[in-house]
Amino acid sequence: MTKIRIAIQKSGRLNEDSLQILKDCGISIDNGKDQLKASSRNFPIEVFYLRNGDIPQYLRDGVVDIAIIGENVLIEKGGDISIAEKLGFSKCKVSLAIPKDADYSSVKDFEGKRIATSYPNTVNMYLDKNGVNADLHIINGSVEIAPNIGLADAICDIVSSGSTLFKNNLKEVEVMLKSEAVLAVSPKISEKATLLLEKLQFRIQSVLRARASKYVLLNAPNDKLDAIISLLPGMRSPTVLPLAEEGWSSVHTVINKDKFWEVISELKQAGAEGILVCPIEKMVL
Repeated sequence: MTKIRIAIQKSGRLNEDSLQILKDCGISIDNGKDQLKASSRNFPIEVFYLRNGDIPQYLRDGVVDIAIIGENVLIEKGGDISIAEKLGFSKCKVSLAIPKDADYSSVKDFEGKRIATSYPNTVNMYLDKNGVNADLHIINGSVEIAPNIGLADAICDIVSSGSTLFKNNLKEVEVMLKSEAVLAVSPKISEKATLLLEKLQFRIQSVLRARASKYVLLNAPNDKLDAIISLLPGMRSPTVLPLAEEGWSSVHTVINKDKFWEVISELKQAGAEGILVCPIEKMVL
């Protein structure tokens, strides 16, 4: 039986989020402790647990068919590998940072400076685009300490909350790129594995749409129904059902979670009552 082989990060936050989206897709993974490979009981898929930086080469060589990986890693090590889906989690930035007390006006300030990083290709591409030449010190590991010990004038690293920079007396001055987890595809994926990828993507897209939405139910007086419906986005149009109490209707719709509080406030002002908000497990369009 053909199985699609997927690589995910061996440990860390991306590992947890990757396993969670597979679980939300209804895929059960038989995952014993410290296993490097595991199979699913209910979907033809094998999971390979690999070091994040090694995944692009495994994709390139066709050892795995697909992978959940940070977009920043692909930009650094797998520019030739295609992305099938952006997954919306594990978001971060790849940024340039300098000591807090250092002056800064533009990217041109990095001319001739020493930059410590584990993303040399990303830094070089960014500096070349801006016509800047700098001396890169490639470090595999924590780079934040480099300016404090005199090894570098600046660093390039992943930034999530910024707390690590703050602790090391650094400040972010240039965001080179924004990254999130993506579903990447091997250039050597077979036709049979591609068919399984399409089935997996269908499930993932349903999960991602659900994560981005809320199901809303509310009661509306009929004389204010048109005004309330005009405020409601929806997949096609809201569902309106009569209530047992004469002169009232129940309205059902889906709202994007990013616009949720703004829309709810407007609904209240328009006369909506008894507003219930529910999470959506899957959304198939």
